[in-house]
Amino acid sequence: MSVPEKKFGSAVLDRRSKKAAAIMLSLWALFLLSAMVISWALNIDTRLTNSGSASRALEAEAMACSGAEIALHPNVKAGSSLLRGTFGQNQSYETRVTGEGGRLNLNLLVAGQNPQFIELLRRYLEIKGVDLNERDHMIDCLLDWVDPDNLIRLNGAEDDPNYRPANKPLATLEELKRVRGWSEFTSQPDWDADLTIMSTSPQIDVLWASRDVLLSLPGMTEGLVDRYLSARPGPDGIQGTDDDAVKTLADFKIAVGVTEVQFAQIAPFVTVNGPILRVVSTGRSGTATRTVRMVVSKVGSAIQLKSWKEL
Repeated sequence: MSVPEKKFGSAVLDRRSKKAAAIMLSLWALFLLSAMVISWALNIDTRLTNSGSASRALEAEAMACSGAEIALHPNVKAGSSLLRGTFGQNQSYETRVTGEGGRLNLNLLVAGQNPQFIELLRRYLEIKGVDLNERDHMIDCLLDWVDPDNLIRLNGAEDDPNYRPANKPLATLEELKRVRGWSEFTSQPDWDADLTIMSTSPQIDVLWASRDVLLSLPGMTEGLVDRYLSARPGPDGIQGTDDDAVKTLADFKIAVGVTEVQFAQIAPFVTVNGPILRVVSTGRSGTATRTVRMVVSKVGSAIQLKSWKEL
């Protein structure tokens, strides 16, 4: 091959190399542009998804608050059908109203150190599976926490370098987690379901008391409690409606099926129709769920909010 032919072949190869490089560069630029477009699209989609989720969460909270507002109306009772509602296909609320007096008021049970009411709390802890020594420790520590002095009870606890009782009544139920001896109990799910500091009496409102709280009453057996619970809601099976079988303490005595002597043991510890109610309202919008809980005083048309919490 002559020299001119060699130069011509080299030039052709050089042009082909440049074209190949240009094509590779173009493909690389196209790849980067595609990646940027896809990233932008994904970012927009994520923002839309987050925005939609936030909107549904806000709508669910609005539904929950709507149910709670309905429950506060003076004419709405605990079993009213108005406490459940839907808006369209994806939005709904469901509200439950219960008497706060059906729960054990820890502050009032230990106030004045009435041994009969303290024994009520002791029996409740026994039903919950707390052993004897631990029950004594928990109750003495609670008494040391709420009383104003610094005298240590036999199984209690007062000031030490790592522990300082409030020496006043519980301000919230959550404070019970700080009381020595109660950490294991308060770490269990729904540990506070039967407890309160909001009711107005240490006596138990039997219209709303749970099975475990009813079993804590003197002389109550599983058979008596189960008989009562099956009769309490009346024929419709819904608690808080007009056909409820139990509306007075006389009704309670009949439903339980005890003698006058037996009822005399129970009577000092029970009441009915306490004014403090717990309202738990759950709202839904699509897959979003929000729940609010209120404790209110509801006497006729007079409504007073005691506490509010988003769960």
